[in-house]
Amino acid sequence: MSELRILVTGGTRGIGAAICRHLQSHQLYVGGRDRAAVEQACSLYPKAAPFVCDLRDPASIAQACKQVETLDVLVLNAGIASPGNVSELTHEQWQDILTVNVVAQADLLRHLLPQLRRSHGLVVAINSGAGYRASAGSAAYSASKFALRALTDALREEERGRVRVTSVHPGRVDTDMQRQIQAHHARPYRGSDHLPAEAIAQAVATAVQMPPQAVVESISVRPAAG
Repeated sequence: MSELRILVTGGTRGIGAAICRHLQSHQLYVGGRDRAAVEQACSLYPKAAPFVCDLRDPASIAQACKQVETLDVLVLNAGIASPGNVSELTHEQWQDILTVNVVAQADLLRHLLPQLRRSHGLVVAINSGAGYRASAGSAAYSASKFALRALTDALREEERGRVRVTSVHPGRVDTDMQRQIQAHHARPYRGSDHLPAEAIAQAVATAVQMPPQAVVESISVRPAAG
């Protein structure tokens, strides 16, 4: 495969870091909010540049996107969780998770679609099993992931023939976010009970490696043991 220009949001840890490791032979833009963490991550890869922005700030997103003149693959990985029952979630929590997990993703797409159209590129959205099924205590997170699925489904049809769109739906992955969710529910945590982040990186690589005449539209990745 020829060298690609790939932007991975939330690329400093968890699934995003695993994706960057897996695709480090390409030219990477490593996304994150903390400049020091982003620059540290960039130092790990042979061809990486920082993409620093605050997904809660539209002006910050717009400014960061200006540096990306050419792009082949956009991996929308950054996101947050906000566990809690409907009866206890605040207005601010709802607003925050929908801003980061949905509105900011749409902002990134609006700014970067011209570059992706020129390259006949690929968008990979890291969604979740929660983008198909909601469970007790996951209302806000699931709502944001249902909305992200709607966004990417619509985008796929709007850009068909110009930009390919893949939605990746992992089961529970061994990450800091998963620890936060399980702690909220007062459940014991064992990393081995969850998918390794590298499994999701491999799924992303599968989508990236497809020939330009084909697209993997949706990938569901679940633990083999159930």
